[in-house]
Parts: sequence; C-alpha cells; structure tokens
Amino acid sequence: MQFSAPIYRLKRRARLLSRDEKIPLTSALDRIAREEGFARWSLLAAKAGENPPAREIFKRLTPGDLVLLAARPGQGKTLLGIELALEALRMEALRTEALRSGSHGAFFTLEYTGLDLLSHLEAIGIDRAAVTDRFLFDDSDAISASYIMDRLTPMRRGTVAVIDYLQLLDQKRENPPLMTQIRDLKDFAHRQGIIIAFLSQIDRTFDGSAKSCPGLADIRLPNPLDLTLFDIACFLHEGQVRIERTA
Repeated sequence: MQFSAPIYRLKRRARLLSRDEKIPLTSALDRIAREEGFARWSLLAAKAGENPPAREIFKRLTPGDLVLLAARPGQGKTLLGIELALEALRMEALRTEALRSGSHGAFFTLEYTGLDLLSHLEAIGIDRAAVTDRFLFDDSDAISASYIMDRLTPMRRGTVAVIDYLQLLDQKRENPPLMTQIRDLKDFAHRQGIIIAFLSQIDRTFDGSAKSCPGLADIRLPNPLDLTLFDIACFLHEGQVRIERTA
C-alpha cells in the first residue's frame, strides 16, 4: 500500500497538527493514520516498518563502522538516527529473547533536549520506559570526542551511538579540530566494536532538481575533514535513502 507522502513527512504533519490544535501527538498521529486508511498510527507504522530504512542500513553495518547520515533540514535524519540506534536494541533482543539485555543504543546531541527525544520516540511509536535502561540520551554541553568515548567505554560490542551532529563537534575553541576528533573516534570504534553514526548537514548549494539525492561532495564542511574516515554514508532526500561505501 502506498502512502500519500513519505513516512517522515507524515510524522512531521502530525507534529504540526499536534502543535497547531494543541492535542497530544499520539492523537495527531492517529488522525494522520486514519487519513491514510489505517485505524491507528501503530498499524500504519507496522506497515511502514516492513522494510524500514534504519533496518536496511543496520544490515550493512559491522561493529566498528563509522557512519554518516546526511540530509538537508526537515528530511528526517534525526528520526532515522534514533531508529538506527533502536534497531541495535531490537536485533539484540531477538537474539537473546530478552528485551532488557544486550547491546545499548546511544544518542548524543548538542541541539536537542530530553523533551525533544521523548517527542521523537513518541512519533515512532516507542515507549521510552521499555528501553530506558539500554538507551543512553546525552545532551551535555561538554560533548566532544573524548566525552563520547568516556560515556561509551562501558557499553557492549554492537552498540550503535548516534552523534547529533558532525559540524558541531568542534564549535568550542577548547575542543580539538574536527579531523582529530573523528580520527580518535574511528580508532575507538574499531577497538570497542561500537558503531558510531554522525548526523550531518548538507550544503545549501545542493540542488535537488539536478540530482535526486546528495552525495559526499555535498557534505557541508566548515572545517577540514577527510570523509574517507567514514566507512558508510547514507543520504536522505524526499523519502529516498541512498547508502554507499566511502572506500
């Protein structure tokens, strides 16, 4: 069954509806679902989840990979990042047949708050109480490569950690250059067997009418960075997801 718009746009429409009409997000999601022919959002999400992008990306990852998740604003990269971290929990739960054991997921952000995360989890139908002891959310102003490594060191091999976002890591002068931080995190990810994914901005010069999806050449880089340090790059645009190996 085809939806009237990509799932990320349906979620955004629900968030706007919730804000404009001052109704709970769950009610707004259910209303959007009914417009799409489903009794409630959970049924629509289940249909959309038959082959979700986060699952396709996760299948291509191996422990120790460094990943780019890049898109222009409003394309759904934050939700995709959260879903990717949660996918590690889901797969480990399937292997262990125990929801509360196995790998952790983590989301480090210099942009969002805990309330924002709750809203995102709600938008994708996740009860935070079900994952709270295995999903780390960190919005500290101190986030940098060394901070991230300290927080991730106790976590198990196979953990997926998402960093929001790449271009903010060296915004403070006291932090090392972006290139140095990414190299340190790559070495750490390889040693620990942790997958680290970075949300990334796309340059404003990207022209969606000229090509259907951005690429490595469209990554916004205010400071020097060797993009071949990343193992996999995923690009989102207008509901399309393109995944490529960088080497």
